[in-house]
Amino acid sequence: MTPAALALVLFAAVLHATWNYWAKRAGGGLPFVYLTGLMINLGYIPVIAAYWLWKHPVLPPLALLAIAGSGVLKTGYSLFLQRGYRTGDFSLIYPLARGTGPLLSALGALVVFHERPTALALAGGLLIVVSIFWLAGGYQWLRAALLRPAEPGERGVVSRAATYGLITGVFIAGYTLWDKRGVAQLMIAPVLFDAGTAFTQLLLLAPFAWKRRDEVRREWREHRFNAFVMATLSPVSYILVLTAMSFTPVSYIAPAREVSILIGMVFGARFLKEAEARRRLWAGTGMVAGLVMLAAG
Repeated sequence: MTPAALALVLFAAVLHATWNYWAKRAGGGLPFVYLTGLMINLGYIPVIAAYWLWKHPVLPPLALLAIAGSGVLKTGYSLFLQRGYRTGDFSLIYPLARGTGPLLSALGALVVFHERPTALALAGGLLIVVSIFWLAGGYQWLRAALLRPAEPGERGVVSRAATYGLITGVFIAGYTLWDKRGVAQLMIAPVLFDAGTAFTQLLLLAPFAWKRRDEVRREWREHRFNAFVMATLSPVSYILVLTAMSFTPVSYIAPAREVSILIGMVFGARFLKEAEARRRLWAGTGMVAGLVMLAAG
């Protein structure tokens, strides 16, 4: 991985962990996702207008199909992520989703794109993934999250939260592989790609949001700042990732993004007062070592 790609991914990781923290604070569902999407699209109007006047891009039907498909996948991702945050802790959902996603997308890249990362890069990616699960509690944590008996009044809560985290990770892997093809093979500009997917998400959610418009208004009154932070940081962070993917293999990018989990654990410990902060921070050492190996590879 080149230093430029690594810098883009690391900066994106900081932004990603930040907006996820504010998403957790909101704890919203579809109305909140729609409100955020509406803000993103409003922000994109002047950006895309300026880009169109500058570059005069042409989007063939295949490019439009790629954008629409990504929008469908990211709609599922957004809804399951928010459902997970409403059901479980930030330190449960965020590591599980972010750990599952790169593992599946890196494996998928070997099959779909025939990428052949070096042995050092593979070892670095593996170390990052292992560190993620150690950071989140490792085998004992995963077993407890999926299998432990529920406390009185808590029936099924933990297992449902873990399921939402795993499904979110599957969506992450799906759109990562899909988007790689869009920016690297179809040569769609990252800003156009992300704006198009945001517009697709808004269209998909609009009929449901209209039926729940009172809830959308309530989200505006109570969580508009959270939505604004997400609407600002989420597109910027993913455009940085798309830019890196346009000249770097997915099997390098996907694991490197997961340094955001370390940042998220700091947020969880300091601001959400979640437990086991020391162990999770030490686990970040393994992630840093894996990043060094990825960069050297």
